[in-house]
Amino acid sequence: MADVKLNNIKKSYGNVNILHGIDLDIKHGEFVVLVGASGCGKSTLLRLIAGLDEITEGELQIGSELVNDLPPAKRGVAMVFQSYALYPHMNVLKNMSYGLKIAGKDKAFIRKKVQQAAKTLHIDHLLERLPRELSGGQRQRVAIGRAIVRDPKVFLFDEPLSNLDAALRVQTRVEIGKLHQELGATIIYVTHDQTEAMTLGDKIVVMNQGRVEQCGTPLELYQHPITEFVAGFIGSPKMNFIAAKVQSIEADHLVLRLSNGAITKAFVDVTSCNLDDDVTLGIRPENLSEDSDLGERISASVSLVEQLGEASYLYLTLSDATEMVMRTSGESTTTIGETIDISFNAESAHVFNADGLALKRHRAGNTKSPAELARLKAIA
Repeated sequence: MADVKLNNIKKSYGNVNILHGIDLDIKHGEFVVLVGASGCGKSTLLRLIAGLDEITEGELQIGSELVNDLPPAKRGVAMVFQSYALYPHMNVLKNMSYGLKIAGKDKAFIRKKVQQAAKTLHIDHLLERLPRELSGGQRQRVAIGRAIVRDPKVFLFDEPLSNLDAALRVQTRVEIGKLHQELGATIIYVTHDQTEAMTLGDKIVVMNQGRVEQCGTPLELYQHPITEFVAGFIGSPKMNFIAAKVQSIEADHLVLRLSNGAITKAFVDVTSCNLDDDVTLGIRPENLSEDSDLGERISASVSLVEQLGEASYLYLTLSDATEMVMRTSGESTTTIGETIDISFNAESAHVFNADGLALKRHRAGNTKSPAELARLKAIA
């Protein structure tokens, strides 16, 4: 296995720029997930690492070797595609062994490697079956096994679960996570599903329009998104956003007037904004509550109720037509058309400026003297 380093990687097709200078440092053994909306460039970046497309500009290193000009077969990578790409006329054994056969390995070595990989993936009883005799999940495991037998430095996964049904996606996701622990492999995994990203990745790279928006651990991205885009992408359901204006600036918090007229606090860096600035307040669905002790009350109409057993999701509409989602108890008796009062702890609030950049959050009581506050505002 090896580190993977991307330095100012760019990709263009004619005059169309797809990637705009990607910098990443992936350590040996890390499970890194590239996530983002369709068309953000994540699959293109994976293909550049694999050598299936040429890099327009920048440097790609695998281990200590510059691999820009190396063909895919010499990069030490193995790719698992979304569409399995199995040979329909070959059984599982032959599909998994084909790459080693082409590489000139002897039969005993090939059979040993295939049996080891098949046992790891729990498909050793399927070696004589043809792809058409396998389920979708079994086919995907064969595709993964074909990659394992090559002992690559880096595994590349391009949305491997998107063709599976919901239950099988969860099962296969768990198996991929276990496989990473067993192999200690460096894995770069592309998905548009942020739940996969959060559950699998040691590190998540959120991409937006050909750029890295934020890179960090799942918890870092969830608790401390640095942009409104990341805040809205990470989390399910996504974060609620409400237009607001800065009404006053206190020692350790902002007082905001929301678009529906409600007043609330937000404990964020007060040196980064001015009175009357337009901002966006962000609150996650699980931080909303009907508990009157949490903070200012906001009146909302219930437009839809989703009952999932362990939790219920209330879809709400504020007086200014802003739509929100609240996670509440699975035993909730709230009904469609009902008007409820919701609130949230001001310490859980996120605030984003007009450029979509997050203001740093802190806990209540993190106050500064007026002199220190004036000094910080002067520096800013």
